[in-house]
Amino acid sequence: MDILIFSFISISLLLVLIILIKSLMNAKHEIRDLDHRVRSQSVMSGLNFEQWIPLSAEYPYDPRQFRFLGNPIDGIQFEDDKVIFIEFKYGKSKLSSRQIHIKELIERGNVEFKEIRSSGDLT
Repeated sequence: MDILIFSFISISLLLVLIILIKSLMNAKHEIRDLDHRVRSQSVMSGLNFEQWIPLSAEYPYDPRQFRFLGNPIDGIQFEDDKVIFIEFKYGKSKLSSRQIHIKELIERGNVEFKEIRSSGDLT
């Protein structure tokens, strides 16, 4: 009789363990999904935020002279005496490796102006 009770308790504990492991795996999947959605929403908020900064009181330049690019940098500010490449950041976000490379190229003076003429023939 003791063996029967021991077997029943062992099987019951094994089933509880299986149910807990399955619940844990489902919870991990839900957490990953939620994290993905939060990050995606954060990116979208940042994109919307970037388009409004030139119109805010904290923007230090004439917003009419700002041209939005979006990628790989947010835009270019045209002043009478200089051209400024601008990247807006929100919260704790950081420059991407590509943005850092562009910043370094600009700081080293590796910037050119090119005029490209077209014959108008697109065929």
